[in-house]
Amino acid sequence: MREDDCRIRCEQAGENMAVIQHIAFNALKGDTSFKAGMKSKQKRASRNNAYLSHVLAGLGVS
Repeated sequence: MREDDCRIRCEQAGENMAVIQHIAFNALKGDTSFKAGMKSKQKRASRNNAYLSHVLAGLGVS
């Protein structure tokens, strides 16, 4: 998720962002409806709202 390019430097903001990225990674990793690599899943979620909703529904978020 390009963590090295991230410029967050404020107090615990970096740690908070790492937790959010970890949750997103696990949500995409747990999705079995789309058989592809992590990069492809990230791109599809960023471009397709229906797929993003499907991934978030797997987390219990509607």
